[in-house]
Amino acid sequence: MRRFFIDGMMNDELKIIGNDAHHIMHVLRAKIGQKLIIVDKAHKVAETEITAFSAEAVTVHCLRCMEVNTEADVEVILAQCLPKSDKMDYIVQKAVELGAAHIVPIMSANCVVKYDEDKREARQKKWQKVADEAAKQCGRTMQPAVCKIISLKELLQKQEMDTAVFMCYEGRANQPIADYLQESTAKRFVVLIGPEGGFSPAEAAMCIAAGVETVTMGPRILRTETASLAALSLVLYEKGDLGGRSK
Repeated sequence: MRRFFIDGMMNDELKIIGNDAHHIMHVLRAKIGQKLIIVDKAHKVAETEITAFSAEAVTVHCLRCMEVNTEADVEVILAQCLPKSDKMDYIVQKAVELGAAHIVPIMSANCVVKYDEDKREARQKKWQKVADEAAKQCGRTMQPAVCKIISLKELLQKQEMDTAVFMCYEGRANQPIADYLQESTAKRFVVLIGPEGGFSPAEAAMCIAAGVETVTMGPRILRTETASLAALSLVLYEKGDLGGRSK
């Protein structure tokens, strides 16, 4: 069954509006009686049945609530410095599939792409659409947010308590990522990944001064899109549910 997210809370009768309603009516060409999976903003999941169409909404009736939770026990945020071309589309899609809670696009010194304000907003909307589609496809029970593009300095200033922040930095790696994850008791991780050109020495020093841990994932140099997904996979394997670990 197709999965859709709503901004409200679960109820006996629900209305799907906006782009999703258009997709259901004009792309899927759904009929009365067709069943859909609905996820509300509290991550509750229900099997529903289409009961009516209007010009701007699809009305569904809740048939049964489903005890489903596809989210990891830890919150993992990918802070990805902007890569070249459309690599960010791929990174966002796969990060959502793996279980990232949020994706934060970062502008850093060695980023090749440079966006003005309008372009930044347009890119964020595009990436959010990619994230939404990935969340539906892989059965997530939450919609990971793609945040607005910020600078590395802004990221470091926004960190919360009880959050473990680490960067994959071969220039100065204090420990293997496996050792770091096994020793950490955090429930919230920020994974900081550099662009194709890596972090500048000044940026690395700024991160380390802000308390960011430096780790290595092994002897080989990984492309930025490989490093981000490998790091997410390692965190979610060691601390989450990736790999099918029983809880």
